[in-house]
Amino acid sequence: MAAVDQPNEFFAKKLDDAKNHFERALDCKHTEFDDLYPYMIEHPQFFWYKRYVAWSELLTVVKLCDELGIPWTEHFTERQVEYIRGRVMSGKVLDYWYETNDTREHVG
Repeated sequence: MAAVDQPNEFFAKKLDDAKNHFERALDCKHTEFDDLYPYMIEHPQFFWYKRYVAWSELLTVVKLCDELGIPWTEHFTERQVEYIRGRVMSGKVLDYWYETNDTREHVG
């Protein structure tokens, strides 16, 4: 019952878990999904589907936080918050989630 007594802490943990799951899927690292569907590794579409499942999980936890009035944006960068609010897992999300690619053009 501790989770019911501390919903913010509970959802913060769930949010961190979902973020970690998504980032592991982005990096093609092992997740629980691999254990559930080991035969899928042989199929080329597996990694796309794995990422989609992790993204959906992250969006679901964020939606619950929003509905319950629990803050969630502090767990992400501004750009990541923008992606999550956009809800669509696009190539942009996959390419720039970590913000390591600098796409700004310098005007001289």
